[in-house]
Amino acid sequence: MSSGEGTPGRARRLAPLVLATAATQASIVVLAPLLVEIGDSLDASVSAVGTARSVLALVAFLGSLAVGPLIDRIGVRPLIVRGGLIAAAGAALTAAAPSLAVLYAAHAVTGVGVACLLSAGFAGVGAYFSGRELAWAMGYVMGAQSLAWIFGNPIVGVLAEVSWRLSYVVPLAICLGAVATGLTLAPARGGARAASGGGSGGAPAGPEAATESGIDVTAPAEPEPLREGLRAVLSDRSARRWTIAEMVTYSAWTAELTYTATFYIDRYGTSLGVIGLLLAGGSLVFLITSLNTARLTARFPRKPLLVAAGIGMGAVLIPILNWAPSPLGTFAMFCLVAFFASVRATGSSALGLEQLPDRPGAMMGARTGAAQLGYVVGAAGGGAVLALWGFGTLGFVLCGGMLLAAALLAGVHDPWSDRGGPPPVVPAPTAAEA
Repeated sequence: MSSGEGTPGRARRLAPLVLATAATQASIVVLAPLLVEIGDSLDASVSAVGTARSVLALVAFLGSLAVGPLIDRIGVRPLIVRGGLIAAAGAALTAAAPSLAVLYAAHAVTGVGVACLLSAGFAGVGAYFSGRELAWAMGYVMGAQSLAWIFGNPIVGVLAEVSWRLSYVVPLAICLGAVATGLTLAPARGGARAASGGGSGGAPAGPEAATESGIDVTAPAEPEPLREGLRAVLSDRSARRWTIAEMVTYSAWTAELTYTATFYIDRYGTSLGVIGLLLAGGSLVFLITSLNTARLTARFPRKPLLVAAGIGMGAVLIPILNWAPSPLGTFAMFCLVAFFASVRATGSSALGLEQLPDRPGAMMGARTGAAQLGYVVGAAGGGAVLALWGFGTLGFVLCGGMLLAAALLAGVHDPWSDRGGPPPVVPAPTAAEA
């Protein structure tokens, strides 16, 4: 436990980041249980309505290219506030959509908000935390995404009994919560951690310059101009490998998640209600593991642990899609995949921030882009493999993807290994310092 401002101060810095990532996942997953109702309401097919999800992902991917460098210029706080307002507007427009075209346009708006919120939520971990606190905070920020599956979707289902349009109150409320807590954040540049020599603060070191809105725009002195966003990431070999590994991982993980319900229905005839509970159970495992990953990476060598988790995830994807012992047996394997996925995702996101420590916005913008592109590739590619060769082949293909991602991750530079272990706890700034 760090000294200084203590647990309440850490919680104030963490809450907006947690709500930002929770808001993005709520904005994404709300569509899935409403496909049939929306199709009936707008006189459209389920596949046509489902295309709105691809629209959101593609816009979020494109938006992440601009959001990353923007975070590094003006800070995390304004992106959470603006992203929350944009995503809330997208939810409201979706709820009011009179036609399929407006539904697509509304999801494009939401995609912009998701790009802002997701990138800022993860970049904020690097801007407001450091040392072992960074790994601790990353667990909460990563785990927050599973809350949409555990709590959000059941509420969406209840509200959908009245109207599918009412269900969009769920992402709308969480987005506004991110805005409200984001306004309480102390200003901090995306790269404040590097500027302050690795301190975990809410304020950058050195002379400060702020606009009337209180957003810090001071940039640390650089020997060379910083390159923008994705170009900075792709020009660094280790950061580039990390980004590609994330995209491949999210493609495989998305394909498995997308067609899990179909597998249960095809092999066991499981009802949608039961499937929802099973998916929520896997999400709970993901959440619990995320909150404890910092302990694992502090106890074991981080990169070998993450590589092993990726390999383990791939290994379980083969039997889960080739063997149907019973619904509970498949559920147990799904929980094991969720465990490995959580360790890998949480630890890898912290590792990503270490690649370009002075550019957390660029790195987490790349993470957002990789994840969103992975969603599109995973859903489309997984569907094609499933249609051509079936579940069994899909399991082997997804395992191959995870092994490729593990090989790429093994080549990523891990600064912890240079220090012989995790960094020491850095005291958080006092209220006077912040």
